[in-house]
Amino acid sequence: MSEKKEVSQKNSGFFARAAAWCKALPTRIRDAFKNMAAELKKVAWPTRQDLINYSLVVIAFVVVLAVVVGLLDMGSSFLVARLIAL
Repeated sequence: MSEKKEVSQKNSGFFARAAAWCKALPTRIRDAFKNMAAELKKVAWPTRQDLINYSLVVIAFVVVLAVVVGLLDMGSSFLVARLIAL
């Protein structure tokens, strides 16, 4: 039976396929949200304290990297200025 359905879809015109796609769109959107909700129920959410700790680690890491990149930028700017002054 699926072969017949498949053949009929291949032989149908563009507008018939577009109408079928539009008709199935709300069902596909609903199914996507159902799947998303089911997956979110499986997530192991962190505790409030874990979330605070993880956030502090990320913020500290970003600050350290910002300082390193800033120092590298200042050093390279200094070297370029010295090379131009030659």
